[in-house]
Amino acid sequence: MTRLRRLGLDLRRDKYLYLLALPGLLFFFLFKYIPMGGIVISFQNYSPFAGIMGSEWVGLEHFQRFFSNPEFMLLFRNTMAINIMNLVLFFPLPIVLSLLLNELRSVLYKRVVQSIVYMPHFLSWVIIAGLTFLLFAKGEGLINKILESLGASRIDVLTNPDTFWLMLTLQSIWKECGWGTILFLAAMAGIDPQVYEAAKIDGANRLHQMWHITLPGIRNVVIILLILRLGHMMDVGFEQVFLMYNGAVSEVAEVFDTYVYRVGIQQAQFSYSTAAGLFKSVVGLAMVVMANWIAKRMGEEGVY
Repeated sequence: MTRLRRLGLDLRRDKYLYLLALPGLLFFFLFKYIPMGGIVISFQNYSPFAGIMGSEWVGLEHFQRFFSNPEFMLLFRNTMAINIMNLVLFFPLPIVLSLLLNELRSVLYKRVVQSIVYMPHFLSWVIIAGLTFLLFAKGEGLINKILESLGASRIDVLTNPDTFWLMLTLQSIWKECGWGTILFLAAMAGIDPQVYEAAKIDGANRLHQMWHITLPGIRNVVIILLILRLGHMMDVGFEQVFLMYNGAVSEVAEVFDTYVYRVGIQQAQFSYSTAAGLFKSVVGLAMVVMANWIAKRMGEEGVY
Protein backbone atom coordinates (compact mmCIF):
# COMPACT_ATOMS: atom_id res chain seq x y z
CA MET A 1 0.00 0.00 0.00
CA THR A 2 1.42 3.37 -1.04
CA ARG A 3 1.86 6.17 1.48
CA LEU A 4 -0.70 8.33 -0.34
CA ARG A 5 -3.32 5.59 -0.19
CA ARG A 6 -2.55 4.95 3.48
CA LEU A 7 -2.95 8.69 4.17
CA GLY A 8 -6.31 8.66 2.38
CA LEU A 9 -7.53 5.75 4.48
CA ASP A 10 -6.39 7.47 7.67
CA LEU A 11 -8.18 10.69 6.69
CA ARG A 12 -11.37 8.79 5.91
CA ARG A 13 -11.25 6.77 9.13
CA ASP A 14 -10.34 9.65 11.46
CA LYS A 15 -12.03 12.49 9.57
CA TYR A 16 -13.67 13.95 12.68
CA LEU A 17 -10.38 14.05 14.56
CA TYR A 18 -8.74 15.86 11.65
CA LEU A 19 -11.67 18.28 11.47
CA LEU A 20 -11.20 18.93 15.18
CA ALA A 21 -7.53 19.72 14.58
CA LEU A 22 -8.23 21.87 11.51
CA PRO A 23 -8.70 25.24 13.34
CA GLY A 24 -5.36 24.82 15.10
CA LEU A 25 -3.62 23.84 11.87
CA LEU A 26 -5.11 26.85 10.08
CA PHE A 27 -3.98 29.13 12.90
CA PHE A 28 -0.37 27.98 12.64
CA PHE A 29 -0.43 28.06 8.85
CA LEU A 30 -1.89 31.58 8.63
CA PHE A 31 -0.12 33.26 11.54
CA LYS A 32 3.14 31.28 11.87
CA TYR A 33 4.19 29.82 8.52
CA ILE A 34 2.93 32.36 5.97
CA PRO A 35 4.49 35.35 7.84
CA MET A 36 7.88 33.58 7.66
CA GLY A 37 8.09 34.78 4.07
CA GLY A 38 8.48 38.29 5.44
CA ILE A 39 11.92 37.60 6.90
CA VAL A 40 13.34 38.33 3.45
CA ILE A 41 13.04 42.06 4.21
CA SER A 42 15.83 41.71 6.79
CA PHE A 43 18.17 41.51 3.78
CA GLN A 44 16.62 44.56 2.09
CA ASN A 45 16.08 48.26 2.63
CA TYR A 46 12.38 47.56 2.70
CA SER A 47 9.97 50.26 1.62
CA PRO A 48 6.20 49.73 2.01
CA PHE A 49 5.70 51.71 -1.19
CA ALA A 50 8.12 49.60 -3.27
CA GLY A 51 7.08 46.31 -1.66
CA ILE A 52 9.22 43.23 -1.16
CA MET A 53 9.84 42.73 -4.89
CA GLY A 54 10.88 46.34 -5.47
CA SER A 55 12.98 47.03 -2.38
CA GLU A 56 16.78 47.28 -2.60
CA TRP A 57 18.83 44.27 -1.48
CA VAL A 58 21.56 45.08 1.06
CA GLY A 59 22.63 41.61 2.22
CA LEU A 60 23.83 41.43 5.83
CA GLU A 61 24.02 45.19 6.36
CA HIS A 62 21.25 45.27 8.98
CA PHE A 63 22.75 42.36 10.91
CA GLN A 64 26.14 44.08 11.00
CA ARG A 65 24.49 47.26 12.23
CA PHE A 66 22.55 45.33 14.88
CA PHE A 67 25.57 43.45 16.25
CA SER A 68 27.73 46.59 16.30
CA ASN A 69 25.03 48.61 18.08
CA PRO A 70 26.10 49.46 21.67
CA GLU A 71 22.60 48.47 22.80
CA PHE A 72 23.05 44.88 21.61
CA MET A 73 24.95 43.69 24.69
CA LEU A 74 22.44 45.45 26.97
CA LEU A 75 19.55 43.71 25.23
CA PHE A 76 21.34 40.37 25.34
CA ARG A 77 22.17 40.72 29.04
CA ASN A 78 18.65 41.70 30.08
CA THR A 79 16.95 39.04 27.97
CA MET A 80 19.23 36.24 29.14
CA ALA A 81 19.12 37.33 32.80
CA ILE A 82 15.31 37.33 32.89
CA ASN A 83 15.11 33.97 31.13
CA ILE A 84 17.75 32.37 33.36
CA MET A 85 15.83 33.54 36.44
CA ASN A 86 12.67 32.03 34.96
CA LEU A 87 14.50 28.80 34.16
CA VAL A 88 16.01 28.46 37.64
CA LEU A 89 13.13 29.73 39.78
CA PHE A 90 10.02 29.14 37.69
CA PHE A 91 10.59 25.94 35.67
CA PRO A 92 10.95 23.56 38.68
CA LEU A 93 7.91 24.91 40.55
CA PRO A 94 5.18 23.31 38.37
CA ILE A 95 6.96 19.97 38.88
CA VAL A 96 6.99 20.44 42.65
CA LEU A 97 3.35 21.58 42.66
CA SER A 98 2.38 18.59 40.51
CA LEU A 99 4.08 16.20 42.94
CA LEU A 100 2.21 17.76 45.86
CA LEU A 101 -1.14 17.67 44.05
CA ASN A 102 -0.54 14.06 43.04
CA GLU A 103 -0.13 13.11 46.70
CA LEU A 104 -3.56 14.46 47.69
CA ARG A 105 -5.97 11.63 48.41
CA SER A 106 -9.18 13.69 48.56
CA VAL A 107 -10.37 14.00 44.95
CA LEU A 108 -12.68 16.93 45.75
CA TYR A 109 -9.98 18.87 47.55
CA LYS A 110 -7.53 18.12 44.73
CA ARG A 111 -9.96 19.44 42.10
CA VAL A 112 -10.63 22.61 44.10
CA VAL A 113 -6.91 23.33 44.53
CA GLN A 114 -6.27 22.66 40.84
CA SER A 115 -9.03 25.05 39.80
CA ILE A 116 -7.68 27.78 42.07
CA VAL A 117 -4.10 27.52 40.83
CA TYR A 118 -5.25 27.35 37.17
CA MET A 119 -7.26 30.59 37.36
CA PRO A 120 -4.43 33.17 37.05
CA HIS A 121 -3.49 31.71 33.65
CA PHE A 122 -6.72 33.11 32.18
CA LEU A 123 -5.98 36.65 33.33
CA SER A 124 -4.35 38.93 30.76
CA TRP A 125 -1.03 40.61 31.44
CA VAL A 126 -2.90 43.93 31.50
CA ILE A 127 -4.88 42.79 34.54
CA ILE A 128 -1.79 41.37 36.24
CA ALA A 129 0.15 44.58 35.63
CA GLY A 130 -2.77 46.55 37.04
CA LEU A 131 -2.90 44.36 40.15
CA THR A 132 0.86 44.79 40.60
CA PHE A 133 0.54 48.56 40.47
CA LEU A 134 -2.38 48.53 42.91
CA LEU A 135 -0.42 46.40 45.36
CA PHE A 136 3.08 47.85 45.10
CA ALA A 137 2.75 51.47 44.00
CA LYS A 138 4.96 53.49 46.33
CA GLY A 139 2.38 56.17 46.98
CA GLU A 140 -1.02 54.44 47.03
CA GLY A 141 -0.14 50.74 46.86
CA LEU A 142 -1.96 48.45 49.30
CA ILE A 143 1.24 46.73 50.49
CA ASN A 144 2.94 50.03 51.22
CA LYS A 145 -0.10 51.34 53.06
CA ILE A 146 -0.10 48.23 55.25
CA LEU A 147 3.63 48.60 55.91
CA GLU A 148 3.17 52.26 56.75
CA SER A 149 0.35 51.48 59.18
CA LEU A 150 2.63 48.95 60.89
CA GLY A 151 5.37 51.56 61.26
CA ALA A 152 7.64 50.04 58.60
CA SER A 153 9.18 51.95 55.72
CA ARG A 154 7.68 51.80 52.25
CA ILE A 155 9.24 49.52 49.64
CA ASP A 156 10.03 50.53 46.09
CA VAL A 157 9.37 47.65 43.72
CA LEU A 158 8.06 49.16 40.50
CA THR A 159 10.85 51.69 39.93
CA ASN A 160 13.75 49.79 41.49
CA PRO A 161 16.15 48.33 38.87
CA ASP A 162 17.52 45.90 41.47
CA THR A 163 14.17 44.11 41.89
CA PHE A 164 12.73 44.41 38.37
CA TRP A 165 13.87 40.99 37.09
CA LEU A 166 12.69 39.26 40.26
CA MET A 167 9.31 41.02 40.01
CA LEU A 168 8.83 39.74 36.45
CA THR A 169 9.76 36.21 37.54
CA LEU A 170 7.32 36.27 40.46
CA GLN A 171 4.56 37.53 38.16
CA SER A 172 5.22 34.63 35.76
CA ILE A 173 5.22 32.15 38.64
CA TRP A 174 1.91 33.40 39.99
CA LYS A 175 0.27 33.43 36.54
CA GLU A 176 1.56 30.23 34.96
CA CYS A 177 2.76 27.88 37.71
CA GLY A 178 -0.63 26.21 38.15
CA TRP A 179 -1.23 25.90 34.42
CA GLY A 180 2.19 24.30 34.00
CA THR A 181 1.13 21.36 36.15
CA ILE A 182 -1.29 20.00 33.54
CA LEU A 183 1.25 18.03 31.50
CA PHE A 184 3.08 16.75 34.58
CA LEU A 185 -0.13 15.55 36.23
CA ALA A 186 -1.14 13.84 32.98
CA ALA A 187 2.22 12.07 32.87
CA MET A 188 1.85 11.00 36.50
CA ALA A 189 -1.59 9.58 35.74
CA GLY A 190 0.04 7.26 33.20
CA ILE A 191 2.29 5.57 35.77
CA ASP A 192 1.14 2.03 36.57
CA PRO A 193 -0.48 1.98 40.07
CA GLN A 194 0.84 -1.54 40.58
CA VAL A 195 4.36 -0.11 40.78
CA TYR A 196 3.30 1.95 43.80
CA GLU A 197 1.65 -1.09 45.38
CA ALA A 198 4.82 -3.12 44.93
CA ALA A 199 6.86 -0.30 46.47
CA LYS A 200 4.53 -0.17 49.49
CA ILE A 201 4.96 -3.91 50.03
CA ASP A 202 8.74 -3.40 49.97
CA GLY A 203 8.39 -0.77 52.70
CA ALA A 204 8.75 2.42 50.63
CA ASN A 205 7.09 5.47 52.19
CA ARG A 206 5.43 8.30 50.26
CA LEU A 207 8.68 10.25 49.87
CA HIS A 208 10.52 7.19 48.55
CA GLN A 209 7.72 6.50 46.07
CA MET A 210 7.81 10.10 44.87
CA TRP A 211 11.58 10.05 44.40
CA HIS A 212 12.03 6.57 42.91
CA ILE A 213 8.77 6.12 40.95
CA THR A 214 6.98 9.40 40.21
CA LEU A 215 9.97 11.53 39.24
CA PRO A 216 11.54 8.86 36.96
CA GLY A 217 8.08 8.30 35.46
CA ILE A 218 7.81 11.93 34.29
CA ARG A 219 11.49 12.40 33.41
CA ASN A 220 10.89 12.30 29.64
CA VAL A 221 8.17 14.96 29.88
CA VAL A 222 10.43 17.18 32.00
CA ILE A 223 13.30 16.88 29.52
CA ILE A 224 11.09 17.61 26.49
CA LEU A 225 9.60 20.70 28.15
CA LEU A 226 13.06 21.84 29.21
CA ILE A 227 14.32 21.54 25.62
CA LEU A 228 11.35 23.51 24.32
CA ARG A 229 11.85 26.10 27.05
CA LEU A 230 15.46 26.59 25.99
CA GLY A 231 14.16 27.44 22.53
CA HIS A 232 12.54 30.53 24.03
CA MET A 233 15.63 31.85 25.79
CA MET A 234 15.58 34.92 23.53
CA ASP A 235 11.87 35.53 24.19
CA VAL A 236 10.82 37.25 27.38
CA GLY A 237 7.23 38.09 26.53
CA PHE A 238 6.54 41.50 25.06
CA GLU A 239 3.31 42.27 26.90
CA GLN A 240 4.60 41.66 30.40
CA VAL A 241 7.80 43.69 30.03
CA PHE A 242 6.12 46.45 28.03
CA LEU A 243 3.41 46.95 30.65
CA MET A 244 5.90 47.06 33.54
CA TYR A 245 8.40 49.22 31.63
CA ASN A 246 9.16 52.71 32.92
CA GLY A 247 12.03 55.17 32.61
CA ALA A 248 13.48 54.32 36.01
CA VAL A 249 14.10 50.68 35.02
CA SER A 250 14.91 51.15 31.33
CA GLU A 251 18.48 49.88 31.79
CA VAL A 252 17.24 46.49 32.98
CA ALA A 253 13.88 46.36 31.19
CA GLU A 254 14.91 46.87 27.56
CA VAL A 255 14.87 43.43 25.92
CA PHE A 256 14.83 42.22 22.31
CA ASP A 257 11.02 42.19 22.18
CA THR A 258 10.60 45.80 23.33
CA TYR A 259 13.54 46.90 21.17
CA VAL A 260 11.98 45.37 18.04
CA TYR A 261 8.72 47.17 18.86
CA ARG A 262 10.49 50.49 19.46
CA VAL A 263 12.61 50.53 16.30
CA GLY A 264 10.26 48.52 14.10
CA ILE A 265 6.85 49.98 14.88
CA GLN A 266 7.55 53.36 16.45
CA GLN A 267 10.51 54.27 14.23
CA ALA A 268 9.37 52.31 11.13
CA GLN A 269 12.76 50.60 10.66
CA PHE A 270 11.14 47.45 9.34
CA SER A 271 14.18 45.74 7.84
CA TYR A 272 16.41 46.43 10.84
CA SER A 273 13.85 45.18 13.36
CA THR A 274 13.19 42.08 11.23
CA ALA A 275 16.91 41.31 11.32
CA ALA A 276 16.82 41.56 15.12
CA GLY A 277 13.81 39.25 15.25
CA LEU A 278 15.47 36.75 12.90
CA PHE A 279 18.52 36.69 15.15
CA LYS A 280 16.29 35.72 18.09
CA SER A 281 14.69 32.90 16.10
CA VAL A 282 18.01 31.49 14.87
CA VAL A 283 19.45 31.47 18.40
CA GLY A 284 16.30 29.75 19.71
CA LEU A 285 16.48 27.09 17.00
CA ALA A 286 20.18 26.50 17.69
CA MET A 287 19.52 26.06 21.42
CA VAL A 288 16.73 23.53 20.76
CA VAL A 289 18.94 21.51 18.40
CA MET A 290 21.86 21.58 20.84
CA ALA A 291 19.73 20.66 23.87
CA ASN A 292 18.04 17.87 21.93
CA TRP A 293 21.45 16.52 20.85
CA ILE A 294 22.67 16.53 24.46
CA ALA A 295 19.49 14.74 25.60
CA LYS A 296 19.97 12.07 22.93
CA ARG A 297 23.58 11.60 23.96
CA MET A 298 22.41 11.05 27.53
CA GLY A 299 20.01 8.32 26.41
CA GLU A 300 16.78 10.34 26.55
CA GLU A 301 14.13 10.51 23.84
CA GLY A 302 14.37 14.22 23.10
CA VAL A 303 11.93 16.20 20.96
CA TYR A 304 12.75 14.52 17.64
